[in-house]
Amino acid sequence: MIAERKILVADDEIHIVHVVTIKLRNNGYEVVTAENGARAFELACSEKPDIIVTDFQMPVMTGLELIAKLRQCDQTKDIPVIMLTARSFAIEDEQKQQLRISECVSKPFSPKELLKSIEDILYQESVT
Repeated sequence: MIAERKILVADDEIHIVHVVTIKLRNNGYEVVTAENGARAFELACSEKPDIIVTDFQMPVMTGLELIAKLRQCDQTKDIPVIMLTARSFAIEDEQKQQLRISECVSKPFSPKELLKSIEDILYQESVT
């Protein structure tokens, strides 16, 4: 594990943010949180996280809108993103590739599995 990597978690369900934040902090990550996509975009620009975990369905700006906006901005275009989705919201492979979504994780999910996905993606980033 790489110490002091920063992760942005964006979800309007406070219990999910809470559980994910605890899991990540207990594993040595710095965590910043947002309750909607618009706030997440502001934080991505100011905090420059190493990876972003975002919900698909959020008020103000959805996860997909957030990712599209991140990809258009020079300072955030290369940040890897994990999308949390309810099973009924499948993201097309074409859209996933176009937006460069690193992974989609279906709700409900295990915080341990999410941590493994994050570590796998960050490890790949540090190797390349």
